[in-house]
Amino acid sequence: MSFQATFKALSDPTRRQILDLLKSGAMTAGDIGAKFDMTGATVSHHLSVLKEAGLVSDDRRGKFIYYELSLSVLDEITGWLAGLKGEDPHEK
Repeated sequence: MSFQATFKALSDPTRRQILDLLKSGAMTAGDIGAKFDMTGATVSHHLSVLKEAGLVSDDRRGKFIYYELSLSVLDEITGWLAGLKGEDPHEK
């Protein structure tokens, strides 16, 4: 994982909104695009940036591709941030 790619992806408010949508579960690009006033190509670009950063994964199911959160990268970021605060991310 590249923190640079991850933080670049997170810097865009639309991509953060997409991540917020995906916390409810997997969605197709069409379902995601229906929530925004933008072209399908723009939605596809945002999904590509999120996928490249490791924040989402995709899964082909028949003729549709479903996108979902990839929590492993979010866990790594959370652990890194906790370390900056002097916390042990493994303590509960």
